[in-house]
Amino acid sequence: MSSDNEQSAEPEGGAPEQLALIRETVRKANVPRAKPRTWRGAALAKELPVARVLVNKGVLHLDQYFDYAVPEELDAEAQPGVRVRVRFGAGGRNVRAGRREGGGLIDGFLIERRAESDYQGALAALAYVVSPEPVLGPELLALSRAVADRYAGSLADVLQLAVPPRNGRAESKPSPEPLPPPPAPSAGSWERYEQGPAFLRALAEGEAPRAVWTALPGPHWPQEIARAVAATLASGRGALVVVPDGRSAGRVDAALTEVLGAGRHALLTADSGPEKRYREWLAVRRGSVRAVVGTRAAMFAPVADLGLVAVWDDGDSSHSDDNAPFPHVREVLELRAAHGRCAFLLGGTNCTVEAAQLVESGWALPLRADREQLRIAAPLIRTVGDGELARDGAARAARLPSLAWQTVRDGLRSGPVLVQVPRRGYAPRLACERCREPARCRHCAGPLEAPDERDLNCAWCGRAETAWHCVACGANRLRAQIVGARRTAEELGRAFPAVPVRTSGRDHILDSVPDVPALVVSTPGAEPVAEGGYAAALLLDGWAMVGRPDLRAGEEALRRWTAAASLVRGQQEGGTVVIVAEPTLRPVQALVRWDPVGHARRELAERAELGFPPVSRMASVTGPPEALAAFLAAAELPPEAEVLGPVPAPRTEPGRPRRPWEAPVGESWERALLRVPPGSGAALAAALKTAQAARMARGNGDPVRIRVDPPDIG
Repeated sequence: MSSDNEQSAEPEGGAPEQLALIRETVRKANVPRAKPRTWRGAALAKELPVARVLVNKGVLHLDQYFDYAVPEELDAEAQPGVRVRVRFGAGGRNVRAGRREGGGLIDGFLIERRAESDYQGALAALAYVVSPEPVLGPELLALSRAVADRYAGSLADVLQLAVPPRNGRAESKPSPEPLPPPPAPSAGSWERYEQGPAFLRALAEGEAPRAVWTALPGPHWPQEIARAVAATLASGRGALVVVPDGRSAGRVDAALTEVLGAGRHALLTADSGPEKRYREWLAVRRGSVRAVVGTRAAMFAPVADLGLVAVWDDGDSSHSDDNAPFPHVREVLELRAAHGRCAFLLGGTNCTVEAAQLVESGWALPLRADREQLRIAAPLIRTVGDGELARDGAARAARLPSLAWQTVRDGLRSGPVLVQVPRRGYAPRLACERCREPARCRHCAGPLEAPDERDLNCAWCGRAETAWHCVACGANRLRAQIVGARRTAEELGRAFPAVPVRTSGRDHILDSVPDVPALVVSTPGAEPVAEGGYAAALLLDGWAMVGRPDLRAGEEALRRWTAAASLVRGQQEGGTVVIVAEPTLRPVQALVRWDPVGHARRELAERAELGFPPVSRMASVTGPPEALAAFLAAAELPPEAEVLGPVPAPRTEPGRPRRPWEAPVGESWERALLRVPPGSGAALAAALKTAQAARMARGNGDPVRIRVDPPDIG
């Protein structure tokens, strides 16, 4: 039927009705619509017209929720957990027609919808909903609040770390359908640990065991983590694994793919790029994927029905976030295990003092192999001390002692040899050849360096030094305290001209090397994995790593050494490690016996006697002297708190990025350490947060930086 026939078939009175409809439409069109960013005159949502919003302001005195009106047009999209934009900072005077206006637009999260507000004044309206995708669930919100309270920070700062930036393209794509739970895996290499199979069975049966796992050296730990994840998924729960770097994440990712197959886990690392990472994160948030492996930021991954949290190598500094409020992966996962009642696995070839404390307190149980399994997996450890160096003519004239040269020569017959050098670059620090007194500038006492191996210059003021002599013994000959990876590679290349020499460090880190004879010179933490394991390894300048002015120097040196030695073949396969360090040092003895747990226990006992972390809780407060003194005077610290200092804070060297606890270039700051006994950490964090919030609300000028549980306390 044509349109003409339709019109002719209309009953009488149809035309007047259409005219009336047109007039009504025109009348409504003449009414000005409410502007989306102010919603002036717009009707409010009929139910729950108040939205409680967390604005993206990291300042402590604004660490609270703010109420906003929900326009009717945003009623459907304005649901708890979505990202919103609101106007903030308008003040109470700019009110029109009962609605507050003005202020700048700022991001935020909608926390909840309410029927009425506790605030008696006029409310501003939500500007708009950025996306209807709910990204902040109740569990993630509760975890973020607990982390903020523990580290004396703001909830907004924690959510900046917990929720990745939005990517519209990734958000518009649907996530895949979740796969059914996989079957429980076999124990595999977990059979080498006495309690290993029982740990996997407990995970598969839905239990929540807590374990501190001292892994055997060798290449099996990624597979063992993958089997623990598979056992957890078999129980219908989710699993989260956090590793220190992208290379470790890649190894665990490959192991999970081998054990679980594709599509059952997500990889969350910065190397993935913003779109892919956000797409993977959304798949986890939507419940499409129940297993996650990633680096530091993945500690907040919103895994549904979490059954296992695992962290590998918790002593690595990468696990401590450099952004406020500086949370540590280990502590965050402990909170998740306690609040979510899920299993906890802390693993590594080393054992930190904090891990030893978890076992001593009974919060977690040890998961170790017996000495027979250790003798099979660990390489032979040999030492070269100061006495051997003094009697060794080759050591005085060249870079390596005779034992090291022989070990390299023997190792190159069957595979690659690893050489670990404590620092990068060309001889960054010099010392007297006779007494080892550090060489310093006569003008500013800064360290001297020889970037071109000829002229001496001060690393602080840049002045040239032409007639240096040692102030302690009068000698005028210098030696490199630590020779870097580049210099070591050149010397080894001259000594073994037919062998390829490869370097791995900050500028270029190798993931792996083939199983062919080669010299691999690496800085700590950048050691590539050798296919089939290294035939031998040299750990140079061990005294420099142990002698650092830091409470954790011995623990950190042992962690670096065990990580490198774990890449070497077992003793039965001829694997040998030579460490150039005094054999009487406690970390060296722990490496020779391969007993990181014993070393951690002794460290823990000594720290308990001295009141050092982790037995006590500690916080550092850094800032200009006047500001620091004013802050400490105003803070209502717990009665049992002890103030240590203040002392001058480390300065940032020119040309190097500034770390959070260092003073800006050209400024002199001081640092005070606040110590409380066990059980008072929450009170200390609350007192520091209250004092900092009051200071910021008053607008006091100079900044004061707070860090709870600082990793570097000297």
